[in-house]
Amino acid sequence: MLSIQDVIDYCDLERGEIEAIAEHEHIPVTVAAEMSEVLLCTPDGVCRLHTMIIENMQHALDAGHFEHVKDLAETYEHLQRTHPMPSQYQPGA
Repeated sequence: MLSIQDVIDYCDLERGEIEAIAEHEHIPVTVAAEMSEVLLCTPDGVCRLHTMIIENMQHALDAGHFEHVKDLAETYEHLQRTHPMPSQYQPGA
């Protein structure tokens, strides 16, 4: 049987990034881990990942969960370093 850590270790994203997908999509972390691998395959998917974390930050800010906003900001900074937005990206192109 695989543990959640085994599943996360298989992915190209960090735990915080996968948890942000799970939070945004309201799905289990294991499903978010699988989803992350699909999203990383296309420029549209990478942009979607960026959007998910930004939207999570906005929701946390609106709810007054400032510590969570800080955690998500650190997660987003890591995503920007490891999977930056595609240059000259045009959605749907």
